[in-house]
Amino acid sequence: MDDVLRVCPLFASLRPEQVQKVAALAQEREVPQGELVFREGDPGDAMYVVLSGKIRISKMLEGVGEEALAVLEPGAFFGEMALIDDAPRSADARAHSPCKLAELRRDELEQLLFVDRELAHDILWSFCRTLSVRLRETNEKIKAFFALSAFH
Repeated sequence: MDDVLRVCPLFASLRPEQVQKVAALAQEREVPQGELVFREGDPGDAMYVVLSGKIRISKMLEGVGEEALAVLEPGAFFGEMALIDDAPRSADARAHSPCKLAELRRDELEQLLFVDRELAHDILWSFCRTLSVRLRETNEKIKAFFALSAFH
């Protein structure tokens, strides 16, 4: 599990001993193809790292049906917003193929970050970088959407 966590963008900048501390908290979870990991609107209390297989992140859109937002492969992480806020899940996460996930529960990770301030600092900076990248990608998608809609 340590090897996959080391390549996960959220933990890639951590030192090996820091990754080991995070890995010690992780619970491995097997998810059969088609099974939901969580549903939009569910309370969030954990984040996940894909160890093997693929996870599809999607939303149900009224009048359209399911819209896939991303298909995540090993090393990718999802559900991390549950570690930051108490808002419900913003999308569905479903096994696109049989998967193994590393589940990191919010309460356990918070406890570790409370005792290890350096680790907390490093992970929070990584969160900031990740959220910044995702916000830029979303801005580009919105820009493209408006550019396309101007033609119709």
